[in-house]
Amino acid sequence: MAETAKHSSNGVPITPDALQDSASVESKASQERASYQPHYASPPPVKVPYDPNEALDDIPGVSYALELFLASKMVESENYCNQNDEKKERLYFATGYGLIQCVKGLMSYEDEDLLSGIEHTKQGNLIAMKHRKKAASITSRLAGYVVSSLNSHGVGFIKSMTDVERHAELVYAESLFEKALLGIVYSGDWLAFIKEALNMRTTISVYRNLLKYVNTMDAESLANGGPPEDPSIDPHFRSGVYLGAGMATLILSLLPQKLLVIVELFGYKGDRKEALDLLCRAGGWSADNSEPAISTAQEGVRRSICDMALLIFHLVLSSFTFDGVDVSMAQKIIDWNLKRYSDGVFFLFGAGRLSLVRSQPRRAIGFYTRAMEVQSQYRNLHHISFWEIAIATLALWDLNDGLEAWKILQEEATWSKAIYSYGMAVCLLELADIEDRGEDRGEKKEKKAGPSSKEMREQAIKLMEQVPSLRQKIAGKSIPLEKLVARKARKFIAQGGRLTLPALELAYLFLGIAHAPRKTVQEAKMLAEVRRARVLLDKADGDPKKYLDGKGGYWDDLCLVDFLEGICLRYIAYPDPDAELDPSETPTMSQEEADKASEEAFNAVLKNGPRIELDHFLVYNTHYELGRLYACRGDTTVAKTHFDLVLSGKYLEVGPSGKKGRYSLENSLHLRTHAALEALHQNRL
Repeated sequence: MAETAKHSSNGVPITPDALQDSASVESKASQERASYQPHYASPPPVKVPYDPNEALDDIPGVSYALELFLASKMVESENYCNQNDEKKERLYFATGYGLIQCVKGLMSYEDEDLLSGIEHTKQGNLIAMKHRKKAASITSRLAGYVVSSLNSHGVGFIKSMTDVERHAELVYAESLFEKALLGIVYSGDWLAFIKEALNMRTTISVYRNLLKYVNTMDAESLANGGPPEDPSIDPHFRSGVYLGAGMATLILSLLPQKLLVIVELFGYKGDRKEALDLLCRAGGWSADNSEPAISTAQEGVRRSICDMALLIFHLVLSSFTFDGVDVSMAQKIIDWNLKRYSDGVFFLFGAGRLSLVRSQPRRAIGFYTRAMEVQSQYRNLHHISFWEIAIATLALWDLNDGLEAWKILQEEATWSKAIYSYGMAVCLLELADIEDRGEDRGEKKEKKAGPSSKEMREQAIKLMEQVPSLRQKIAGKSIPLEKLVARKARKFIAQGGRLTLPALELAYLFLGIAHAPRKTVQEAKMLAEVRRARVLLDKADGDPKKYLDGKGGYWDDLCLVDFLEGICLRYIAYPDPDAELDPSETPTMSQEEADKASEEAFNAVLKNGPRIELDHFLVYNTHYELGRLYACRGDTTVAKTHFDLVLSGKYLEVGPSGKKGRYSLENSLHLRTHAALEALHQNRL
């Protein structure tokens, strides 16, 4: 077995004999400084010319570039990588620069940036290939089936590598993952999608083997009376293995259980607890301590990326799953990293999302605004803030500010013009209705410089007409939410420029109602909108021909109004478990009253569901939400019955003879329903 050497936090090799002495010095130094203090006061030197055998000496430089990037100095980070590796031949600089281009491409969604990202990640992958241990001959590979130490894919093969070759194996998997991700986003056909999916499979296999190596070395160290973590494995390599293996396992854990069983037959695990534990290990995070066990002086270069991955799971992917979500852990990670990167735009995003999850949208807007103020180099990062602000304003029912956010996105951003245009249109329609209601009441208002209700409706019509043609495709497939807003836009045109509660419906889809302060949901705002819509329906007295002069849409609108009323009342009765409620906000009705009224509203949707003409997804979402209502009561048996109906494949809104086919956002609802079933006994629904 080749002898391995530990590397210090700046990548410089340390002999095993020096470990004990240096450990005591480092321990004393770490006690004298805060755990979050930065590594470098100035750029570390980079050796020239480049020697592939000394590739790990570049780690301090890449760590410095990453610190610049996370401190919102993106251009400086990019320039630093370029200046120190113009030929893109250095293992860590080439792949580090590729990662920056990958992030830029995913932020902008522009073909030019995506292609640039693909080319640079390809280059990084090529450089990693050159640094990897050469594959064994056919004879050696055959012998590996008999003699394990000769196996070219197992732990023995990884042990036989040099430090540089092991890092190259890790970097190869990382660059392959980045290239595959960009390729999936950019590709327009299934053939390219399948090709990149196979690359993902290779990446997972490499990470799995590297994790086996780390676990084996740690077990041997412990068996020989050493520490539980083998000191010969440097923290940069260890954090990279934790990042890759953790993310791969986490992604697999998000698959529905039936599909996960099939995947596990091929040897891939989807253990979410293990995945989160691996990501936490890189920073030394635990549920018992508010501070991480690993300081910046001891960390690996990929530690911050592990922290960001944890935040994405706990605060973003938590929209689709419940198991393993720990908002308090996210709070600790954000608090510590904002001490480290006070102007770090990515951790400000995390703080904003955390505030939204806590049902504090006003505070969230403050963090997103701050994220825009601290950096002006990447305008595309501002678009993330505007997107989040648009959702937060829905949670506050602040449609004027929401309109401004959607407008900027519609004019500048490229991720989804269809959704931006639709968001802008529904805000205009709602504001036009508010304007008209004020005029109908004869209220005296100062003359405003803004557009009139007629002008707002005219602008909304133009936007709605454009929405269907603005749809995009990923890997040849339409984006589900874009398909829904396109259908809604066509419905709007077909109904002569009318939709019922489109802004509140959008708030539901973006969890704006779930994360709204209780006072926003109650009578004065969201519920008030629902009650106003019901007045028009009540005038029809159950006769669709009397509804809006027989223009149609009665049953769809009635079910939508009942559904949204049920949602609002459900969150009055049972606020989101992660919400931090304002004690001064007293409910306008008791929990029992809101609970009962919510159930009645949902049952009304199920009763009239077979009469729905277009919006069949309401019935399936009603079963899901009714299941969650029963789960909040503690009646898991009835809750499971409703969840099972959603997943059964049965046509719930019509009889067998009136088969309607797929409904809007079906896959998304199935994902959430699977997650709800798995978390049924965790009191998180």
